[in-house]
Amino acid sequence: MENFVVSARKYRPLQFEDVVGQLAITETLNHAIADNKLAQALLFCGPRGVGKTTCARILARKINEGNPEINEEDQDFAFNIFELDAASNNSVDDIRNLIDQVRFAPQVGKYKVYIIDEVHMLSTAAFNAFLKTLEEPPAHAIFILATTEKHKIIPTILSRCQIYDFKRISISDIQQHLEKIAKEENIEFEPDALHLIAQKADGALRDALSTFDRMVTFTSGKLTLEKVAENLNVLDYEYYFRITDSALKNQIPELLLQFNEILNKGFDAHIFINGLGSHFRDLLVAKIPQTIDLLEVGEKTKIKYLDQAQHCDVKFLTEAIEICNTADINYKSSRNARLTVEIALMQIGSLTAESPSDKKKSLG
Repeated sequence: MENFVVSARKYRPLQFEDVVGQLAITETLNHAIADNKLAQALLFCGPRGVGKTTCARILARKINEGNPEINEEDQDFAFNIFELDAASNNSVDDIRNLIDQVRFAPQVGKYKVYIIDEVHMLSTAAFNAFLKTLEEPPAHAIFILATTEKHKIIPTILSRCQIYDFKRISISDIQQHLEKIAKEENIEFEPDALHLIAQKADGALRDALSTFDRMVTFTSGKLTLEKVAENLNVLDYEYYFRITDSALKNQIPELLLQFNEILNKGFDAHIFINGLGSHFRDLLVAKIPQTIDLLEVGEKTKIKYLDQAQHCDVKFLTEAIEICNTADINYKSSRNARLTVEIALMQIGSLTAESPSDKKKSLG
């Protein structure tokens, strides 16, 4: 049986051009290498799964590429790359051992590259032991520090590094990357299903790839929005569309029955009321031409939003958002959380109902 390789490893970029969603950083690093203006101490910081370690490895290989002293077949760039996990090697002795290694020039290639991952985990004493080497490293040494928590790094280290801030990857970039992999692996998919995976990843491509692998296994290679939403424990957009239709028609009993159905399927009431508030926000965004680009949903779902938005006026949507927000705030402190959500639904279902005074006016 062939060993399965997860997508995050199988499709890890080997060139800067393949890195997803970090164009500004990859172009800067490319230019720095081309112009021979690469700093000897770099700090890559940003959220998890956005390409910090990947870029560090690409950079480490790229700066030793094309060395005329090395034959093509003997180019083992990994020989000059030393990776240290600061989470498990965070003592002064670990850093002193590293400093002792740094003194020796590389046997192959021009540079020795030291990648220190999760550098914020180093102890204060270890940081202080590292200061002098980081400020004045040997000409053959380059340090790449990577961290998810820049604020935990002491200022004296920050001032000695050239800092690169990695950003969260956009939903559209993650979706395009997943589509590329799905086509490569001959997996059937609905674009909206991949969009949901990208949305759930919260800007982390590694998380998206991990979820993608799990969904492919769950759906036997046929990714549909319904199946992905079910497995990710995400409420299908259809519920929110149905609830909005019922609210517009003032069908309060129907709203309570739909909410009960959602609870019976195992969904959390707090997540539901949050999602409903986001749904009304998206309808408001879809209603105003200038803000349509803020609508982050799949293409098929976008058409549904644009259609339903035509039946909602701005006053209804803003008041519904306010009701959902109030229910969200009151949820945790409420002794009867379910009743809090049901009251919110009844209030939303009454927004477009005519009051007795309105009826008198229409009769008069």
